[in-house]
Amino acid sequence: MASGRWIMRRVNSLSALRRLAIILIAIYAYSTGAGATNACEKPVYLTFDTGHMDVAPLVAEVLQRQNVKVTFFAANERTKVGDGSLGNHWAPWWKARAAEGHEFASHTYDHVYWRGDLPGVEPRFRMQPSAGAFEGREFTWDAKKYCEQIAYANERLQDFTGKKPLPLFRAPGGKTSPRLLAVAKACGFEHVGWSAAGFLGDELPSQKFSNEALLKKALRDIRPGDILLAHLGIWSRKDPWAPAVLEPLIMGLKDKGFCFATLRDHPAYRAWVAAAGQ
Repeated sequence: MASGRWIMRRVNSLSALRRLAIILIAIYAYSTGAGATNACEKPVYLTFDTGHMDVAPLVAEVLQRQNVKVTFFAANERTKVGDGSLGNHWAPWWKARAAEGHEFASHTYDHVYWRGDLPGVEPRFRMQPSAGAFEGREFTWDAKKYCEQIAYANERLQDFTGKKPLPLFRAPGGKTSPRLLAVAKACGFEHVGWSAAGFLGDELPSQKFSNEALLKKALRDIRPGDILLAHLGIWSRKDPWAPAVLEPLIMGLKDKGFCFATLRDHPAYRAWVAAAGQ
């Protein structure tokens, strides 16, 4: 009987040690961030393109309240207040977002639309800015000019935030060609589009696409790994999307087990970002 009691004490002691070891490992993983990438198996990547910026303060409040980090694609677009979305008026807003841990990337400085490739050995493109001094005019640009447009938006962001933007860009309207993408990649920028279900519809006419319908569709269709697209204000939409949809969307996706990450951690871009020294 004595030997049996000794064995049981030994077993209980080992079990206690095992439990303690598990607890210590869990505490270490939490404190160092180890295993953080496995904490959620259903990531989505919320991104915002610039716009008239009227909803920018509200967007920032929601993201902070919900503890959600996003990626902002910025161009110097016309705004309702201030001197352009990459003008000095908005510098404190960008700096505050950097302090909160968000990521940034280029949307081309003058929000320039690709209109077509031109023939020839050297890459040339028909391009049309939708912001800036040459808004609405069409130009012929070479590779160097296009790369400068992408890079300048990033330079402005870095000036405002003190944080180096990601080596990514999003072409306005998502309009590109293989040749345009090759030019951008050669000067250090990988293009980012969005998922079909990730098109949140905030630039659609509210008369046909109500906020309620857009929210319901997004919660129904979004899948793990999707890149989501919204804007910091759309001039043409009469019933603004963000005040009605953004927070319910985030909360609804969280309830379905989704988590939010920036494009720095997206599997399609992670290696590219790391190779750029970021």
